[in-house]
Amino acid sequence: MNGLFSGAAARAALRSAHACLSELMTCVGVTGLAAAADTPGLLAAVDQHVAGIRDSLSTDERPLTPVVLAAYAEGVRDAAFKHGWRAPEGPIDWSANDWVLNRLLAVCSLSRTLPPSV
Repeated sequence: MNGLFSGAAARAALRSAHACLSELMTCVGVTGLAAAADTPGLLAAVDQHVAGIRDSLSTDERPLTPVVLAAYAEGVRDAAFKHGWRAPEGPIDWSANDWVLNRLLAVCSLSRTLPPSV
């Protein structure tokens, strides 16, 4: 898309992606990454999910960006909701080994590896 507003959509997508990842970090990442640091089993599960996410996104042959990662997280959440998953109310029990929460926690872990946006 060329013209005066050619970068507007990209900037809006980037802002939206950062908001999505920030919300995910607040809801899942802060407590989950702290729990993973203290729980070897959870850390191993998150590492496996990180590898799975990297594998599933590698076919795009694009670098991992906030937009790609946020879209992936939204897709995981949407699919989980369609299959009856509901986010826990209150504090998350990280010992429950919830696949969806572990996958979203892996997204949080990956988001910390992204270069800062300019």
